[in-house]
Amino acid sequence: MRYTVTMIATLIALAICAFNYTGYDPHNMIFFMLSIPAWFADMFVDIHEVSVLLLYALTVLTWALLGFVADLFIARDRRKRGSAA
Repeated sequence: MRYTVTMIATLIALAICAFNYTGYDPHNMIFFMLSIPAWFADMFVDIHEVSVLLLYALTVLTWALLGFVADLFIARDRRKRGSAA
């Protein structure tokens, strides 16, 4: 199985975190739009009390997991197409 979507999703998450870390996202708008763990953290606790590094790590892990699930679906579709031909 190829892991291209996993790698691309992980790189996107790293870019989101790097963009937020550099300060070019002053109100954290991009980060909070694209970080699923930040959504849940904001719902349940005060976001100012959560570790930023923890949110970055969870964001990268979440995006990698989503990419992995997409890769599983792609591999399953390829197997179905290969066996039907």
